[in-house]
Amino acid sequence: MSEKATPSHAPLPRPGEGGLAGRLAEILRVDHAGELGAVAIYRGQRAVLGAAAGQERIAGQLAEMEAHEAVHLARFDQLILERGVRPTALAPLWRLAGFAVGAGSALLGPKAAHACTEAVENVIEQHYAGQISELAETEPELVAELTKFRDEELAHRDLSVAEGAREAPGHRLLSAVIGAGCRAAIKLSEKV
Repeated sequence: MSEKATPSHAPLPRPGEGGLAGRLAEILRVDHAGELGAVAIYRGQRAVLGAAAGQERIAGQLAEMEAHEAVHLARFDQLILERGVRPTALAPLWRLAGFAVGAGSALLGPKAAHACTEAVENVIEQHYAGQISELAETEPELVAELTKFRDEELAHRDLSVAEGAREAPGHRLLSAVIGAGCRAAIKLSEKV
């Protein structure tokens, strides 16, 4: 044979000029979209549980977590402006979908709302961890912010687990569906 076989484990070529800037734009775009979606999820949950009798405690928890996400979103708003990154064109869809996921999980009850948070934050923790590792040498200031945000997301997850997320009806299915939706939204938001 005249063609040389390339092993499947061969490293991919290094990105050309602008490769790092393009990747950073994807990271900022998707993180901005994720925080936008997170705010919408909490708004949907609060729309249902905030109006339900006897749910003042969880409504307060949701409001506090939403406030954290709003701070993250404001920072990514600033970063995409500073770095000249266009936000995802799917932002209107993520607002609507986030609200629907939040309201839908809350309609299943407080434990299902917490299961939603747990599922989202599990995906986001892995997502941020990958970005932190990827950017450790080139963007130390951004990595410090991502680390802080990741730690706050983990606190949301831990609170949700402590509040009975894993006792929600259909927890495994709910977690799988929401997790898959988050992973799909990440892939789409990086590019679109």
